[in-house]
Amino acid sequence: MRTALTAAFVLLLSISAAAQEWPQFRGPGARAVADDPRLPDTWSTTDNIVWTRPVPGAGWGSPVVWGDAIFVTSVIRTTEGEPPRPGLYLGGERGAPDDQHRWMLYAIDWNSGEIRWERELHASVPGAPKHLKNSYASETPVTDGERVYVYFGQLGVFAFDMNGTPLWSERWRPFRTRNGWGTAASPVLDGNRLYIVNDNDDQSFLIALDTRTGESVWRVERDEGTNWSTPYVWKNSKRTEIVTTGSDKVRSYAQDGALLWELTGMSTITIPTPFATGDLLYISSGYVGDPLRPAYAIRPGATGDISLRPGEQRNAYIKWAQLQAASYNPSPIVYGDYYYTLFDRGFFTAHDARTGREVYGKVRIEVGAMFTSSPWAYNGKIFALSEDGDTFVFRAGAQYELLGKNSLDEMCLATPAIARGSLVIRTASRLYRIAENAGTK
Repeated sequence: MRTALTAAFVLLLSISAAAQEWPQFRGPGARAVADDPRLPDTWSTTDNIVWTRPVPGAGWGSPVVWGDAIFVTSVIRTTEGEPPRPGLYLGGERGAPDDQHRWMLYAIDWNSGEIRWERELHASVPGAPKHLKNSYASETPVTDGERVYVYFGQLGVFAFDMNGTPLWSERWRPFRTRNGWGTAASPVLDGNRLYIVNDNDDQSFLIALDTRTGESVWRVERDEGTNWSTPYVWKNSKRTEIVTTGSDKVRSYAQDGALLWELTGMSTITIPTPFATGDLLYISSGYVGDPLRPAYAIRPGATGDISLRPGEQRNAYIKWAQLQAASYNPSPIVYGDYYYTLFDRGFFTAHDARTGREVYGKVRIEVGAMFTSSPWAYNGKIFALSEDGDTFVFRAGAQYELLGKNSLDEMCLATPAIARGSLVIRTASRLYRIAENAGTK
């Protein structure tokens, strides 16, 4: 009896420690890890589906979860546009459209999947172009449970209370982006500060806004071109830092906006999001057209320029570097002892998270599979959602082992949310809440 009670208590502790809310891109700590024995391993368009509902318009921002609400953004246009297609391809540049668009925020009920409320944030003809594969709503909202903050790189920031009451907004004009590809970097929160990086081809900047009023606390101009990487608030053993990756330099800032350290040596396009596990910060950039596609593990406490010299793979603050190990779009993930990389073109690798030593090299997942969404992990497994809507399931560990594939049969670029025993996946047109033993519909 005592053994059974102990096991039940351990299970309850495990569940309570699991992610209850999913407030930002890649969840708490931007780590995309949420161990919880209730979470599903298998699903389809009908199996283990709690509910599914259509989401009007287009958007590749991830869902975020707080309480009984799931927040997603979208942009609805008045005429039918050219649909995106999967894969890495040239020629996706498109001029700015000339029809009316509506920028939307939806609060969707966690239990029923019904729309609790919707808000139109802006309506106009877009003031800037985007890549065919991008959307005008590719940034992920963020919430602190009191307010939800919605950011569109070419419009500005909008704050609402949890019932949809508008609180404040901070608008700006559209900026030129590299090749007219548009924007994607999401906002992050720390206490009463909302941090936003807008790296563009006019004047890049990092801004800290007061979450209660929307007033600017400080703004730092950045000598940087267009990038699509979400910043990261790194709370390490030394201090709190706001880490920003860029094509010219990685820069870390203090909470007052002062520059702490910088690093050169990234690829010419930067997309993956930084994150930390233990006391190591992981940063990467892997534009497929570059020979330099680096991943770095960085110790806390750095100051000044910590760039590697020619021939170096470590220094006082860079614990390890792998100079051809990074993916282009998906962010890497650390789970257990290993650092896993999901490559856009359908390969998977593992390195030792503490040393950078290769555990196994590139393994092709499936011929033709392409990936933009970032991987996530729970219950001893890694999950990778392809652009075709197939989620590949791997066993975590020192050996590559593909366990299965779950298909939703529609294009997917958004990274899912995980909360309270459910997985929330956004496809091109629908939102799914998936849970074990939800039944067949």
